Amino acid sequence: MLRQFFNFLWLMGVFGMSAHAQFRVEVSGVGLTQLPIAVVAFRGQEITPLKPADVVLADLERSGQFRAVVSNAQPMDELTRPDFAAFRQAGSDALLAGSVSKLADGRFDVRFRLWDVVKGQDLGGQSFAVSATELRLAAHRIADIVYEKLTGDRGVFSTRIAYVTKNAQRFQLWVADADGESAQSALASPEPIISPAWSPDGSQLAYVSFESRKPVVYVHNVSTGKRRLVANFKGSNSAPAWSPDSSSLALTLSREGGSQLYVLPVNGGEPRRLLQSNSIDTEPAYAPDGQSIYFVSDRGGSPQIYRTSVSGMGLERITFSGSYNISPSISPDGRWMAYISRIAGAFKLHVMELDSKTVRSITDTTADESPKFAPNGKQIIYATQQNGREALLTSTVDGKVKAKLNGQNGDIREPDWSPFSKQ
Repeated sequence: MLRQFFNFLWLMGVFGMSAHAQFRVEVSGVGLTQLPIAVVAFRGQEITPLKPADVVLADLERSGQFRAVVSNAQPMDELTRPDFAAFRQAGSDALLAGSVSKLADGRFDVRFRLWDVVKGQDLGGQSFAVSATELRLAAHRIADIVYEKLTGDRGVFSTRIAYVTKNAQRFQLWVADADGESAQSALASPEPIISPAWSPDGSQLAYVSFESRKPVVYVHNVSTGKRRLVANFKGSNSAPAWSPDSSSLALTLSREGGSQLYVLPVNGGEPRRLLQSNSIDTEPAYAPDGQSIYFVSDRGGSPQIYRTSVSGMGLERITFSGSYNISPSISPDGRWMAYISRIAGAFKLHVMELDSKTVRSITDTTADESPKFAPNGKQIIYATQQNGREALLTSTVDGKVKAKLNGQNGDIREPDWSPFSKQ
């Protein structure tokens, strides 16, 4: 049983992946309270290599909180007062318009304005002076502003995701925009790379590499590309998870025999064993307050999710439904836990409300893995299989709206969603 458990984690994390750096975004499903919004073409955007309005609309639709309203409006800039009656008749509650112009230094001036169509009110606007390579980020930032203005929650469109690919015998760690575009390779290796984990400030990625012919943990600086070895103890070093204050990594080590949880100071020091047991303990995940750690253990006879304090005092079993529950991820507000449960041989993404212990399956796929919450807690990114191919999907927490991020030429795995930028 123990061997099967670890074989499963290994196979799901490493094999069957192919590389591709770009995605095609497909949105499916209907939420219960989607806000109807019209996003008209920005005046002058035909001069740009991408259309900012299209990126903004795709972001908003992918969030599950918005429904696009098709209008016959011509391109409209931020200074034009809309015909509110026409947009109300089309069924829109909100309207986004803007403009793009070329500056003397070669950059683009991107401006927008958001309108409340129902009340006929100006909700404000902003401008960005950006290079051609920054146009997509500017559009993501516009979507963030619109999302927050209309929902009250912070948008995540200008955050990033990390994931791993395998193409032939080449493994790569990628960093991309939250919509999967603008992917850049952070690391390439002939040996497997698994378990990327963003630091709480978004500046670093911890990951597991097999370059030494065994699993060891590195920390990679995303902006400089430099990395440092942080865990290369006897045996296996795996499953790194950052503490909320960035001072420590919880990880799984086999230095004393078996696979046990340790807490390791990131800047050097001796790892501290968290629990004393003869079971397999792995896949740690910190609670947002940093006071407890969720993890997977077979101490009850099958893989289940448990929680203990950061001191290792006290132990609580969290999952009871089903005989195989792994890969816990805790929402930033501590309300939800996403995890994978094996149901009749199918591996499916589940969400538990931690206070009530209410559980629901939110997917109809059968090979889900590696769920991680968006930094606003409103979406979950995960890997799965559809039509025999690996894919990344995002889902709203209720499972109502999903967005598929498809690798056109291969398979992708092991996603993690970055935190909000501290800048």
